[in-house]
Amino acid sequence: MAFASRGFPLRSGHALWYMRQEERARRESAVAFLTSAELSEAVEILSAELGFGKLCERFARLGAFVSRRRPASTRQLSERLYALTGGLRREAPPTYAFHAVWSESISARLGKEGEEKLEEIAKRINACLTPRDSIEEGKRAQLEEALDEYQRHLAAAAGERAARIDMLLKAVPEVAEVVRTRFASTPNREESEN
Repeated sequence: MAFASRGFPLRSGHALWYMRQEERARRESAVAFLTSAELSEAVEILSAELGFGKLCERFARLGAFVSRRRPASTRQLSERLYALTGGLRREAPPTYAFHAVWSESISARLGKEGEEKLEEIAKRINACLTPRDSIEEGKRAQLEEALDEYQRHLAAAAGERAARIDMLLKAVPEVAEVVRTRFASTPNREESEN
């Protein structure tokens, strides 16, 4: 057999399952995940930009929900997304739909030049990480400096809240913790004024 584990040959179906499990474990360790509150904040941002009705319709057209019945609020929408996606951990249509809508929103705000600038900064961030995606010893200050620059550039185009969420969606777990502590979520200014 072509694939064997622990000295025992496996049938192709088992080998495929085993490789999928390995791939899944690698992916899960490679990316940080949003908390329920962070996903809720992301849905609020998208709803404010697109409008709640259009956001729900967009998710429905992308196949995020089996039912076309619209949730009553952004809170219900985010709770439904969180449940269906397992906090964006599951490889499922709602996860893909969320990422598609989010990416379109951020890309539209940044433009091509903005994305190129962020890619340059991302290379500096990645240079501070080991092959196992942990922060290299002695490079934390460089990492924080690059994260600050990335956040400033992204926040100028998309806003501070959207910048924080986007950084969390792209960060490995160790970097996500740095992002969460350095760029703590701030309440919506409009909500705090009322």
